[in-house]
Amino acid sequence: MKKANRILTVVLSCIVPITGCVLAQDWPQWRGPNRDAKVNGFIAPKTWPRELTQKWKVTVGEGDATPSLIGDKLYAFARGDAKEVTLCLDAATGKELWRDEYDALGATGPASRHSGPRSSPTVADGKVVTLGVRGTLSCLDAATGRKLWRKDDFPGAWPRFFASSSPIVANGLCIAQLGGSGNGAIVAYDLPTGNEKWKWTGDAPGYGSPVLMNVAGVSLIVTETEKNIVALSAADGKVLWEAPFAPQGMAYNAATPIVDGQTLIYCGQGRGAKAVKIEKQGDTVAAKELWSNAENAVQFNTPVLKSGLLFGLSQRGNFFCINARNGQTAWTDSTGGRGGFGSIVDAGSVLLALTPKSQLIAFEPSDKEYKELASIKVADTQTYAYPVVAGNRVYVKDQDSVILWTIE
Repeated sequence: MKKANRILTVVLSCIVPITGCVLAQDWPQWRGPNRDAKVNGFIAPKTWPRELTQKWKVTVGEGDATPSLIGDKLYAFARGDAKEVTLCLDAATGKELWRDEYDALGATGPASRHSGPRSSPTVADGKVVTLGVRGTLSCLDAATGRKLWRKDDFPGAWPRFFASSSPIVANGLCIAQLGGSGNGAIVAYDLPTGNEKWKWTGDAPGYGSPVLMNVAGVSLIVTETEKNIVALSAADGKVLWEAPFAPQGMAYNAATPIVDGQTLIYCGQGRGAKAVKIEKQGDTVAAKELWSNAENAVQFNTPVLKSGLLFGLSQRGNFFCINARNGQTAWTDSTGGRGGFGSIVDAGSVLLALTPKSQLIAFEPSDKEYKELASIKVADTQTYAYPVVAGNRVYVKDQDSVILWTIE
C-alpha cells in the first residue's frame, strides 16, 4: 500500500506541459514548464529572513542563460576558455556530472560585456537543446551529454546583440529563431534527428522567445520577431496571423508573448503592452484588440500574469501592475533605479523578482499597491537570469557561477 501511495504521489506531482512529463517543481526551459514564469510548490515563509543560506557555488562560465532543472539534475549553459559549454550538475551538491563543449566565438561590439549565452537550455524528451550567441543549435542526450546533432545553418548571421531567443520543443519538433537582420528564419527540426521539417523566412529574429498557443485545436507558435508579432502553425510553419510590431528608435523586441486561453498579451520597449483575442477564422486565425497600455513599457524582460493581473518591471526600473481584463494601470512603484532587466516569477502567495543588482525581491501580488516583503542579496556580481525556485531552494546564475540558496 505504501508503495502504491508513493507511485500515486509521483503521478500527481507530474504535470504535462509542451515538453512532456516533468515533476511539479521542475523548471525545464525558459520561464518554466509552460513558459509562463509560474513556480509550483513554493511555500513562502511567514517571516522572511534577512539572508538566505548558501549550500554551494560552482563556477560554470560567463553568460546570462537561466539554468534548467529536471528532478535531481541542473543544466547550465555558459562560456569559458573560448568555448560554449553545457554542464549537467547534481542539483543537491553542485557536482559536475557531465559537460559538452565546442569552440565558439563570443559576442562582440556593443554586446561584448555579455559575451556568453543568453538562451536558456530546453530539456524535453530526454534531450537538452541549446542555442549559442552566434546561432549554433545543439541537441544533447540529457542523461549522458552525448551530442546527438549540432547545426549552424545561418553562419555569420545573428541579431545586433546576438542570439537570445530560447528554443521551444513542441510535438517532437525543436523550433528556434535563427539568423539575423535580412537573413533570418524560424526553423523546426525533428528533435531526435535534427532533420529540418519546416522553415518560415518572413522576418528576422527578435530577442524574446516563442510560446505555444492552442486555438480551436490548432497549435500555434507565437513570437515577437524583429519587426512583427507572428503566429505560425506548429505543424508546418504556415503563417496564420501576423501584425506589425516594429520597435521605435533604439528599442528592441525582447519580450516573450503571454498566453491566457485565447488572449494573447505582448509587450515592447517604448510601446507598453497590448492584448488581443485570437480566434479561428477559416484556415487561418484573426486577432481582435482588447486593450492597449502605453504607460509601462518593458525592456529586456517579460511580465508575469497572475489572477487577472499583469506584474512587470518597466524599462525605467519601476515595478507595475496592470489589470489584464481592461488594460488599466493599477499601480506603479515609484522607487525605480532597478534597471530594466529584472525577472519576475509567480511563486504562489508572493511574487519573486531578481534584478541586475542581484537582489531577490519578494512582494505581494496585489492590485492595490506595491508592498515589498523582502530584499535579499544573492550574488556578488550582476544577475540577468531568472531565479529557479524549487521548494525552499533558489538557484541563481550570476556573472560566471551558479549558486544554490535555501530559504530557512
